[in-house]
Amino acid sequence: MIDADDEATIQAQLGRAPRAIHGVGHRCPCGNPDVVTTEPRLPGGTPFPTTFYLTCPRAASRIGTLEGSGLMKEMQARLADDPDLAAAYRAAHERYLAARAELGDVPEIEGTSAGGMPDRVKCLHVLAGQALAQGRGVNPFGDEVLDLLGEWWAEGPCVSADA
Repeated sequence: MIDADDEATIQAQLGRAPRAIHGVGHRCPCGNPDVVTTEPRLPGGTPFPTTFYLTCPRAASRIGTLEGSGLMKEMQARLADDPDLAAAYRAAHERYLAARAELGDVPEIEGTSAGGMPDRVKCLHVLAGQALAQGRGVNPFGDEVLDLLGEWWAEGPCVSADA
């Protein structure tokens, strides 16, 4: 579950009330949540495949810059040319599905993870969120994104729930 302080911080990060949070998936070195684990179904019943949702606006902005740089296209090309990388990415997809299955069964999204896995690279935010929540070594592209981000927390917390 999530405590009130974390929920207030996440609301400040997102600029809206968070939905279907199961718990904090990862904490930034600054102390704030930076990834939440979400329920696979939103309160209104809509399926929600993004199990690991990146909430830190500073990290999200840097990832947006990476997406705009053409990095996803380059990763996609490598995925097609490197069978070992493709196998590791497929394994990340399976780990994602297993984590979501622990939270609930949603037949409408069965077999669908997020971020384009296992065959495409379409959302670096999701891949980084998985790498933070499940740890390095789980998603090779998520690890690469984290390496490229630098220390997004170095200037201190991205938000304060007290502000």
